[in-house]
Amino acid sequence: MADHLDSPGPIAVETARIGPPMGDPRTDITDVYAFLKPGDPSRSVLVLDVNPLAPALATSFNPDAIYMVNLDTNGDFVPDISFRTRFSEVDAGSGGQTATVHMATGPLAAALNNGGRAIISGAPASFGPVPAIATRGDFRFFAGIRSDPFFFDLLGFINGLQFNQGDFFIDKNVFAIVLEVPNSALGGSPARTSMWARTLLNQNGAWVRDDRMARAAINTVFNHGQDKNIFNSIDPSQDRSAVTTEGITFVSSFAKTLTALGGDAGLANVLLPDVLNYDFSKATDYAKLNGRRLQDDVIDISLSLVTNGGLTTDHVGAHTDYLPDFPFLGQPH
Repeated sequence: MADHLDSPGPIAVETARIGPPMGDPRTDITDVYAFLKPGDPSRSVLVLDVNPLAPALATSFNPDAIYMVNLDTNGDFVPDISFRTRFSEVDAGSGGQTATVHMATGPLAAALNNGGRAIISGAPASFGPVPAIATRGDFRFFAGIRSDPFFFDLLGFINGLQFNQGDFFIDKNVFAIVLEVPNSALGGSPARTSMWARTLLNQNGAWVRDDRMARAAINTVFNHGQDKNIFNSIDPSQDRSAVTTEGITFVSSFAKTLTALGGDAGLANVLLPDVLNYDFSKATDYAKLNGRRLQDDVIDISLSLVTNGGLTTDHVGAHTDYLPDFPFLGQPH
């Protein structure tokens, strides 16, 4: 799976387990996408999905959390731009929530806070089939339940890579946060821009790192046990120097896994730091390490890469319910 059921906890949930996550499903990041808006390459769509198997595990967003989409524009893997979404408490009468999005830049973007100018205020979250879309100036925003866009033969993966079980996620939902922005809001260095998602939780009055994700399946495949928690607690700028519970760097640990899978150990330095490269001056294509569209077959691409062509497909294709326009994710099941 990408990052489903892998939120931090006493012991993070392993890829092979299907069940409730140990942490908070409301801040459990499942997938991250960044792609040029179809029909208008001057704009980009940024997607942060959380809450796997929604609404079974959680029926609302966490009002004591910050949902962040971070962008680095100079290659140091520290945020230079950060879009931060926060949600209100659930209304006791209607069961609804509203969202506010702040855009932080510079040193403010690199800190664990809710700072920045408000670009979206009081936008209603959608917990039914009809998406409530907020437009404020150059920005469009959606938050709520949607069809899970991820596709993968998870049961086949668990069954010794015998890919014959079909798409586990074909009828599943997630909570999506979708932001459409002008490319000018992403900085002036598209060739050096990278992106990742981060959730923060308020603990005893302080913001602490919860979950993180960029490329598909990095934490679920390459890290195990407490190493998942360690990985979630660090930022991409630390990925090559941080140490696992084995006492080796994450780069060395990734290299060992790649070798075991029949792949090239040198790819560890490509996979880390774990960021999603996003050059918005070029066409979006995950296979070319540039962003990620909903329909990009990240599993086939990843299988072929990490096994050096030993495995090339899980025999599952893209979903057919993606929408042609904002918010692009299909109606919930």
